[in-house]
Amino acid sequence: MKIAATSPLDRVETIIRDFWEKAPSNSLQLDSGEKSWAEPHVAIAAGDDPFFARIKEMIGAFHWTPEEAFALAFPAAPATASELRVISYVLPQTLATLTDQRQETTLPAERWARSRFHGEQFNCELRLYLAATLTAAGFAAVAPERLPGFDYRQSARFGLASNWSERHTAFVAGLGTFGLSDGLITRWGKAVRFGSVVARIDLPVTPRPYGDDHHAWCLWYAKGTCGACAPRCPAGAISTAGGHDKPACHRYIREVTTPYTTATFGTGATPCGLCQARIPCEAQIPPALAPKTEELKG
Repeated sequence: MKIAATSPLDRVETIIRDFWEKAPSNSLQLDSGEKSWAEPHVAIAAGDDPFFARIKEMIGAFHWTPEEAFALAFPAAPATASELRVISYVLPQTLATLTDQRQETTLPAERWARSRFHGEQFNCELRLYLAATLTAAGFAAVAPERLPGFDYRQSARFGLASNWSERHTAFVAGLGTFGLSDGLITRWGKAVRFGSVVARIDLPVTPRPYGDDHHAWCLWYAKGTCGACAPRCPAGAISTAGGHDKPACHRYIREVTTPYTTATFGTGATPCGLCQARIPCEAQIPPALAPKTEELKG
């Protein structure tokens, strides 16, 4: 199947960028009127990419593959994995938000808290809008993270885990690799949010510039240097010895940052993100790893 446009991918990118540009919800809800996010970027994964099955095996049987998520939305017209594409996009933090967040040491900056709350509300709308627009054009699509059955469960290997992971999906689509803190380092850095839609549509698959190396763009894993995100964590939940301590991270967010941002900014949600700012990969792939990705342009 093809979608009418200069190219199929151009049409999808236009849908996403137009909504980012025009939707009133893409706002930090400040008097300045500034957007929650900088310009989005898009990548495409094949629905039958073997990594989706591997991720399911690692996380647990409850984790959806693209084919399973699509079948939940369209039980009367399921698709084979090979018919599906997974559209993954990244929403980078703005320079103003990053500048504020760099100054903080124990609690998130106001702009960061607002991007986590208002910005994620926009992200949810964007997921649904993209899926609805494609479906109306004849290309059945679903945003797995917006399905009624989306939730968090206990993975025997990784602890608390969701049944659809936007970060893992972005990795499969070629957008980035995991760092010491478990954040995904993209060409636009680690200070980002992700969204995705699964669609029955013919789109060109984005090559993974890092191949199968899920740590390729992290200085600690690639070169044994850096570890800058560890001292940035006020909960001590990141270390070069043990990586990311999810329970400690979760407790700090639930018990400290969420009550603070709710009372101070009225934003709620679950913000922290201190490990994503004032580090070499906050807004780029670390320059020391650039030779591995010199084919990336723009």
